[in-house]
Amino acid sequence: MFQRRGCVRDWIGCCRSGRGSVLILLCCCSAALAARPRGPGHTHLNSIRIDGDISLGGLFPVHARGSDGKACGELKKEKGIHRLEAMLFALDRINNDPELLPNITLGARVLDTCSRDTHALEQSLTFVQALIQRDGSDVKCLSGGPPIVSKPERVVGVIGASASSVSIMVANILRLFKIPQVSYASTAPELSDNSRYDFFSRVVPPDTYQAQAMLDIVKAMRWTYVSTVASEGNYGESGVDAFIQRSREEGGVCIAQSVKIPREPKPGEFDKIILRLRENPNARVVILFANEDDIRVRRILTNPSHLSCRRLLQAAKKANQTGHFLWVGSDSWGSKIAPVLHQEDMAEGAVTILPKRMSVRGFDRYFISRTLDNNRRNIWFAEFWENNFHCKLSRHALKRGSGVKKCTNHERIGKDSSYEQEGKVQFVIDAVYAMAHALHNMQKELCPGQVGLCPRMDPVNGTTLLRFIRNTSFAGIAGNPVLFNENGDAPGRYEIYQYQIRNNSSEYRIIGHWADQLHLNIRAMQWPGGVRQVPASICSQPCRPGERKKTVKGTPCCWHCERCDGYQYQADTYTCKMCRFDLRPNENHTGCRPIPIVKLEWSSPWALMPVSIAVLGILATLLVVLTFIRYNDTPIVKASGRELSYVLLTGIFLCYATTFLMIAVPDVAVCSLRRIFLGLGMSISYSALLTKTNRIYRIFEQGKVSVSPPRFISPASQLVITFSLISVQLLGVCVWFGVDPSQALVDYEDQRTADPALARGILKCDISDLSLICLLGYSMLLMVTCTVYAIKTRGVPETFNEAKPIGFTMYTTCIVWLAFIPIFFGTSQSAEKMYIQTTTLTISVSLSASVSLGLLYMPKVYVVLFHPEQNVPKRTRSLKAVVTAATMSNKFNPKASLRPNGEAKTELCDSLETHALTTKQTYISYSNHAI
Repeated sequence: MFQRRGCVRDWIGCCRSGRGSVLILLCCCSAALAARPRGPGHTHLNSIRIDGDISLGGLFPVHARGSDGKACGELKKEKGIHRLEAMLFALDRINNDPELLPNITLGARVLDTCSRDTHALEQSLTFVQALIQRDGSDVKCLSGGPPIVSKPERVVGVIGASASSVSIMVANILRLFKIPQVSYASTAPELSDNSRYDFFSRVVPPDTYQAQAMLDIVKAMRWTYVSTVASEGNYGESGVDAFIQRSREEGGVCIAQSVKIPREPKPGEFDKIILRLRENPNARVVILFANEDDIRVRRILTNPSHLSCRRLLQAAKKANQTGHFLWVGSDSWGSKIAPVLHQEDMAEGAVTILPKRMSVRGFDRYFISRTLDNNRRNIWFAEFWENNFHCKLSRHALKRGSGVKKCTNHERIGKDSSYEQEGKVQFVIDAVYAMAHALHNMQKELCPGQVGLCPRMDPVNGTTLLRFIRNTSFAGIAGNPVLFNENGDAPGRYEIYQYQIRNNSSEYRIIGHWADQLHLNIRAMQWPGGVRQVPASICSQPCRPGERKKTVKGTPCCWHCERCDGYQYQADTYTCKMCRFDLRPNENHTGCRPIPIVKLEWSSPWALMPVSIAVLGILATLLVVLTFIRYNDTPIVKASGRELSYVLLTGIFLCYATTFLMIAVPDVAVCSLRRIFLGLGMSISYSALLTKTNRIYRIFEQGKVSVSPPRFISPASQLVITFSLISVQLLGVCVWFGVDPSQALVDYEDQRTADPALARGILKCDISDLSLICLLGYSMLLMVTCTVYAIKTRGVPETFNEAKPIGFTMYTTCIVWLAFIPIFFGTSQSAEKMYIQTTTLTISVSLSASVSLGLLYMPKVYVVLFHPEQNVPKRTRSLKAVVTAATMSNKFNPKASLRPNGEAKTELCDSLETHALTTKQTYISYSNHAI
């Protein structure tokens, strides 16, 4: 036996001369102390050692994590023993294969990681002991002789580990000593970092592929709002991180809650997790990157009187959430029975993913044939035997009343106990074969023509072996291709399962597969309660057509729906835009459509009335004109002042005709005619009337002071004055044409109502309200002036009654236009503006013409047609008589003499004949007729 104190000094010296950082070497020392031999030929109870020409290391979670300070816990039959036996099975096949590594025997050193990364780190230091130079010069045995130190086997490569956290911890040690590592189950994405884990390879795809496959499943189901649950550690956290990262890059999926399961969960921890998941009830889908032990219920000894820590599924059941959560599980769940045992109703509908694999029948035959007698090399097999058959090998271990029987060694796996091959067995075998094929190719290259090992492979160079591992490619035990990319990762190939319950029988059914893209049979899927329709997992219901999404800050999958109202339409999912000025939104506000264009139709009630008035007015005007032409030389026609009468009748006719221009379909020609004739008819009428009233006024005023006639009272002069007044209107219109050419346009503003459905575009001429005021303003000025003269001549005697009809005409016309102004401009905001204003304007113009026609000419026509006896000449008066009439008017109307400018109102006849007599006295005679 070694002297303890000397041995400590020996191992400290060894650590000082070792490789790597101080921290790592301290670990070496502690591990060496823990693993030092206690005597010659001692059997390692914490590892399996199989001799061979080349030794491979193995790391397997034979036991679960321990509690209460214990390193290891209960035995893991499937993930531990099945996988370990798969490595031993592969070694047997390789050593018995004459074609693979001929004359070379592979040995092994298999360690138990106890599902804990720190424990695995301590155990894995066994693999590097042979690479550490030991200095035993200062160590003496009690007999005085030098110490006898057994040289450990040299491990050229390691198979494992299972958990990603364990592989990461071990990879940091193995890379320092250039020992290649091939994992059969570690899928953490960070292990793909070739700059940090350059000696790490794996025959399973990284979780980046798995996360992509799970994201594709979520999108195929149209789930947009999900939660994630991850076990603390590299596997769970890296998997969820990869899923979240991919979902952010591709968009369309939001994370409601991201929950982490602690390494050592306290009682009630899973109840809190379920409570957090319930905070977002719309997020029914839960992405699960959790260890198997965190999914199912596992009993952990916490104190002598209290057992059981509730896990995820049971916590959900306790919260009465059966059928609510839709689980999407990673390969740690896969198609295992253990996670769903006694929790079938909670797991119903769960979608799980597993690297594509096949059951290895040869391993099944091998494993069910294992007994205590033929499997002594597995030091944990006896414990497995007791656990599997619920018996005890030693009578001393039996307890009274426990109900546990003694093992008979006649039990058989698969006959006296259930058996199902663990899912990663295929990958364990492929990992061992990958190492064997790499060694085989290395031997062929370094030892050409030789059988067995040669000096160039003693020892095996780790860097060279890594190169051969990365370049190896072969058909795996299940026929699948085994190869590695530049980062040491295997290609991603997954099978997709769903846990279904049918006829009170539950099973995992394959519903699809994934290899770079998803192939999913949605019709084969079944959800909780036997429902076939895919359940929803969305934050917000889809917006209806015509509604935009207003996202909640920080959660793009949650939104409020806002209606695109008014003249807005839904331009895209998140935007409402205004329709173009000539468009309005369609019924559901998903696009724009042209605004209907309207105009005043001939059949409209708004047009029938003014057209009827205009037609009657034109007929009446034609009747007057024809009567005047027929009786042109009769006294009444002559006394009416034929020249101005025809001019006035022309203006009246144009006033009526304007109605048809106002209702006609607007175009350039119609709009041009509107500009010309809308004001021209009234200008002609009021110019003629103004000339008449002005002539009467001047003659009557002249008669007060002189017997000589006033200037410009002849018919020719009257026509010149009238056309001069009319020319002002025409000149203004010409200037308007020059400044702003006429055009037809569609006005979309007048009837742009609050309700787009009522919006209309109005086809009209480019005559604004201001332009209309200017256009009619001159006519109004003539009308007002004419009214003033009519007022001034209102007091003439009965026998001079021409002024009275003109006065009545102008008074009535003023009333018509005073009524027109509030109606026209007061309806500017009305939806019927176009109809009301057009009708009001045309009727007002027609009424003005009708007043003139009715008061000035219809009495004459009546006399001419029905009382021809009155159509005779009256006596001729001299100017002296006119002066006398004016004087008598002042006498009978004393107030008249007080009026400004000595106004005296009298009426004179319209026909004036001037005679130059041969004598020195001049007489002016007037033929007076009733008008």
